[in-house]
Amino acid sequence: MADFDYDLFTIGAGSGGVRASRLVAMKGHKVAVAEEHRPGGTCVIRGCVPKKFMVYASGFKKQFELAKAYGWSVEKPQFDWPKFRDAMNAEVDRLSGIYAKNLANAGVELISERAEFIDDHTLELKPSGRRISAKTILIATGGRPNVHEGLEGAELAITSDELFHLRRLPKSMLIAGGGYIACEFAQVFAQMGVEVTLVYRGDTVLRGFDDDVREFVHEGLKTAGVRVITHTVFERIADNGDGTRTVHLKNGDECPVDEVVFAIGRDPHTKGLGLEKAGVETGERGVVKVDEYSRSNVPHIYAVGDVTDRVNLTPVAIREAICFAETAFGDNPTAYDHSNIASAVFTQPPVGTVGLSEAQARAEFGDVDVYKSVFRPMKGMLGPNPERMLMKMIVQRGTQRVLGVHIVGDDAPEIIQAVGIAVKAGLTKEQFDATCAVHPTVAEELVTMREKWTPPELKV
Repeated sequence: MADFDYDLFTIGAGSGGVRASRLVAMKGHKVAVAEEHRPGGTCVIRGCVPKKFMVYASGFKKQFELAKAYGWSVEKPQFDWPKFRDAMNAEVDRLSGIYAKNLANAGVELISERAEFIDDHTLELKPSGRRISAKTILIATGGRPNVHEGLEGAELAITSDELFHLRRLPKSMLIAGGGYIACEFAQVFAQMGVEVTLVYRGDTVLRGFDDDVREFVHEGLKTAGVRVITHTVFERIADNGDGTRTVHLKNGDECPVDEVVFAIGRDPHTKGLGLEKAGVETGERGVVKVDEYSRSNVPHIYAVGDVTDRVNLTPVAIREAICFAETAFGDNPTAYDHSNIASAVFTQPPVGTVGLSEAQARAEFGDVDVYKSVFRPMKGMLGPNPERMLMKMIVQRGTQRVLGVHIVGDDAPEIIQAVGIAVKAGLTKEQFDATCAVHPTVAEELVTMREKWTPPELKV
């Protein structure tokens, strides 16, 4: 039997790679992980964590306004971007350090280099040139922003990765994209006082979400002062010579702005990894193809997280990593169930969703019952412009199983975590109805909705 330098070698020290490496090392195996940047991955370094801090920071603008309606005297608030930015990044640094410390405590060797395949058991570390061998290899390299290669002037734009390190707040910003990253940052910077324009090729934002959710978020963008331009894309970006850019759109519009941001999706970070040398099969955009156990077509090479493009969420990568450790090193083949995963979009107001959208449910099950409530939450009623909130439940007719729940409004992400348990467990509308309401709360709508909603086109 061949001797290997490591029992497991992991490429990427993000949430999935770190969890898998620690679990396997704690089983007594020799493990190393290579990270070309720093531990923490997308979520900690350039994603969920700093993004949520930015959402918090921008959200205070509305809270100050509401406080006046509740009798508080609030002098004109001033936002200090450099002070906030530095505090946010200091916390990110601290968390990255914890990831490194946790690896060390578990006995995992952290290698601060890029790893590339030489063959299916051998990797070369760069820039040192050191070569290592591993019995089992885990690819957990995550994703990288799509930078619109081929577009004239694309080099003049930045991505969401750079937004956390801006030297100063721009006066104006144009964001390309209509997914959750684009929508979140559009509202963040609008609330911070930036003139924001969002350009999206579709008819409305958040493709793939329930249509009512999409409409609510679209309206929320406009309420926040975001100019939304749909049904067009970039033609080119021009440098104005004074530090600003002009974006030329295919509909003929010209948008002069201080900053241009691409938020048009993320691609699996596999370019240059040498997967072809290892015989690993990839799909569109470099996706690592895996089976239900996260195993590639090469039996001893696995992949978890965004690099597999299944459900690109940090908690999912962690669950996949746990299943990998059980499968590959626990003699216990374990597959993660990717159905009914609750998720949130931190727009303002935020979104919480779990299960099927109304369109998906009708396509899969035919007849469904829809319960929907749109109302103004109590907290905002004393303010000048109380926002509306959406609660929507999709129920399978006959079994009365709850197929999906969609919420737009304050605290939606917190509420959906608990509701996700019920949907995952397959609970019925009757069981929701039998649950006593907690009053006064917005969440009580989930157990008090009784009237079925009928789409206008289905009414007789």
